[in-house]
Amino acid sequence: MTGRPRPWRSRLSPRRRARDRSRFRARHLLLGCAGLLLVGAGWLLVTGLLARSELLAAQRELETARQSVITNPDESRTALSAAAEHAARARVLTTGPAWFLADALPVLGDPAETVRGAAYAADRLTRDVLPPLVRLASDVEGDTRDGEGLGTLLSRLRHAAPDLERAARATEEVRATVEALPRTSWLPTADARAELVRQVDRLTTATDDAAMAARLLPPMLGDDGPRRYFMVFQNTAESRGTGGMPGAFAVFTADHGALSFEHFGTGSELSDSLPAIELGAEFDAQYGASAPTRVWANSNLSPHFPNAARIWAATWQEHSGQRVDGVIALDPTGLGRLLDAAGPARLPDGTALTGETVSDLVLRTAYDRFQDDAERQTFLLDVARTAAATLTGALEDGERLPTLFEAGADVLGEERLKVWSALRDEQLRLETRSVSGILPEGPGPFAGLVVNNAAGGKLDYYLERRLRWTPGSCTALGRSVTVEITLSNTAPQSGLPAYVTQRGDNPDYPTQPGDNRLLVSYYASSGAVLTGAELDGRPITAHTGVERGHPVLTMDLELPAQSTQVLTLHLVEPVGEEGDRPPVLLRQPLVTPMPVTVDPYPVCG
Repeated sequence: MTGRPRPWRSRLSPRRRARDRSRFRARHLLLGCAGLLLVGAGWLLVTGLLARSELLAAQRELETARQSVITNPDESRTALSAAAEHAARARVLTTGPAWFLADALPVLGDPAETVRGAAYAADRLTRDVLPPLVRLASDVEGDTRDGEGLGTLLSRLRHAAPDLERAARATEEVRATVEALPRTSWLPTADARAELVRQVDRLTTATDDAAMAARLLPPMLGDDGPRRYFMVFQNTAESRGTGGMPGAFAVFTADHGALSFEHFGTGSELSDSLPAIELGAEFDAQYGASAPTRVWANSNLSPHFPNAARIWAATWQEHSGQRVDGVIALDPTGLGRLLDAAGPARLPDGTALTGETVSDLVLRTAYDRFQDDAERQTFLLDVARTAAATLTGALEDGERLPTLFEAGADVLGEERLKVWSALRDEQLRLETRSVSGILPEGPGPFAGLVVNNAAGGKLDYYLERRLRWTPGSCTALGRSVTVEITLSNTAPQSGLPAYVTQRGDNPDYPTQPGDNRLLVSYYASSGAVLTGAELDGRPITAHTGVERGHPVLTMDLELPAQSTQVLTLHLVEPVGEEGDRPPVLLRQPLVTPMPVTVDPYPVCG
């Protein structure tokens, strides 16, 4: 039987057909999502690389702006404008839904967070941090072109202080943001983050210093009324805790930035002054036997500069009846840096005084030229007077001010200039900076080498020091630390003046000209315990004291001419919250800077 063909009908049930349609739609949905994810990832990769390029360009311009802010404000402004454009483009590239969603993903979102955070940081640096510094530098440059001196600069600083303090706070906020960014990334952004961290660290120091200077310099230099200061020139050819033995000194007043030197003298003038000053039982236990409050040459055995400053201020008041508002210490190397910027001068006897010659002239040549002590003291006072007149003239010359301040920053960086204020609030602010010369207190790894000359000669001109700090394994008692101190006496064995090689200590053993004797003190971390000490591999005994919470390990060493000795200390140091960071270093500024090596740091616990 034939008939019309029947239409084809699926033998699948309606439920099966509905399930197949759902699977079909789900497959397409998944494929579509996968495609969107691929497109999004590609978009993130491309825009991330572009943003990285903009960030690196912004960071280069920011570094140019920072470096030229004092020496070339016009270049700094141009670089800041370029940095702002690059940072703004980086922020635009890292905005939008794809970046917002990627930022929320765990692990995979780390690079998005890093790039977006870095873009935000760079943008904020160009808007909130550098502009006040550039504006101040531009204003100062205009003043210097008009011949204005230090007084005008102090007014500028005081006016800019609120903006500079806001910039300092903004830098701290940016620093916290950058440090919280993920360190690892599947995008090539680690280099941009690392460079930004270094840059923010440098800017944090710069803005903090600028804000501090704006608050302290105007009142300390007499913007609110005259101030009087006692200034000591430290002779680093004979080492003392704060640097060198106190030699010549000067008294000057500052009135609205104008400096007037009232008096120059030497330690012999103050030899009969016995100031009534107490520095505490700990100080007396450590230094009392050397009579630092009664013997001018021993007044700065402690590396904690406020101790020496208070002794010097009290000594001058006992001698003259004058109270001083602060104390300043400067050594010949630092003076030379300042004279490089201030310009050359000529002594009364015709000797040229320049930045290159002053250190050698004071620390070596003077002992060859003048065998008579009185003649030498007169010559050194002439050096002090001539240098003071030259620096005072430079401070009044607007054209030389920027270079002079740049040199001053270098001197401060090497800790060759130290300042103490008799006003408590100012001193507390100063103590947050290395210019205060404080021996810091508190827990955490610490390493400091301090040398005090015990021979009474001037042989530390030839002293070389090296320090190596090696952290070891961790035990229940703490971390083992090995400290290696290398001392070299490069003095010639003949040909030096008797005043340089003299042995005021009158040793009861034979010595040769050029042999030196040193009290070598190592300042360890608070709570550290000495477990052993060797000198050139042989056991040695160390005298143990304490200063401002730090164990002080002192050894009396004879260091013959043309010899090197290696002192090795073995310690166990406490491991706390700060136990896994590198040590804070105390650097005593002498003629030759001391290289310090801190070996790789294994983490405890």
